[in-house]
Amino acid sequence: MSGNVRGVLLQLAAMGLFATHDAVIKTLGSSYPSHQILFFASLLSFPLVSLILLRDPTSGTLRPNNPGWLILRTACAISAGLAGFFAFSTLPLTQVYAILFTTPLLITVLSIPVLGEKVGLHRWGAVIVGLCGVLIVLRPGTHPLQPGHFAAMIGASASAMVAVVTRKLGSRERPLVLIMWPMLGNFVVTGGALTLQYQPMPLQDLGLAGLISIFGLAGGLLVIAAYRAGEAAIVAPMQYSQIIWATLYGWFLFNEMLDLPTLIGALVIIASGLYIVWRESSGGNSANRPATAARLRNESVTAPKAAILQRLLHPRR
Repeated sequence: MSGNVRGVLLQLAAMGLFATHDAVIKTLGSSYPSHQILFFASLLSFPLVSLILLRDPTSGTLRPNNPGWLILRTACAISAGLAGFFAFSTLPLTQVYAILFTTPLLITVLSIPVLGEKVGLHRWGAVIVGLCGVLIVLRPGTHPLQPGHFAAMIGASASAMVAVVTRKLGSRERPLVLIMWPMLGNFVVTGGALTLQYQPMPLQDLGLAGLISIFGLAGGLLVIAAYRAGEAAIVAPMQYSQIIWATLYGWFLFNEMLDLPTLIGALVIIASGLYIVWRESSGGNSANRPATAARLRNESVTAPKAAILQRLLHPRR
């Protein structure tokens, strides 16, 4: 089996785990506030993440070298987690994914001021077309917008900023710092929110929160294996297979049907994202390949980003 085929299969398996992760969030979201689900999922992921953090080969403290950028990244990671959990709890899975698929488009835009990336007419055109796909999904004026729609857009924007800032920081921050700041910040924010709204959770629901942690971390490890096996330009587009899982889970578990506008809009957004990945990978004026290198997965503090996990598990020598 060739490396690219193995990478594709591993990435498809990872996206299946991530989709299951999101389906569990939606299951719990029918009974509990999103900040409570995020708090316990993050709390239960901490022992697993700590085992990986023990592999950090670099010594030091949690004091950042770039506090401004790290505070921004932490705030965006927490926002992305809260917004994403709320969106999955309140909207059909396919609509959430269609909106979150705009993350590569937003990474392309944000890479201009943050990374100094040069974006030509081709990629600008793809961004515009992709945003038109969002309008097809949302159908403003003909379909009432819900808070979940705005939350999904906030989640995509915040995730894009996290990806670009992570790329900006490069290896100037220890993986431990990049992982622990968002997790600690999340505990403070969501833990504080529990004092305002809390619903007691029986043991079986706490177990589901633990599954969110396991699926998130396992998916991240499979993503690392996929990118080590295959070329990024071939592996990255497999993220969009999540729309298939979302359709199946929505149909079987939540009695959701994929309507035609959502399907058309999702296909437009996916095509735009694929074009941007292709343009970055084909060279041209792309110096950083930010969308391709971002491991296109919506940011969440329930598990570290795959790119940071890779630095811990497979440090460059």
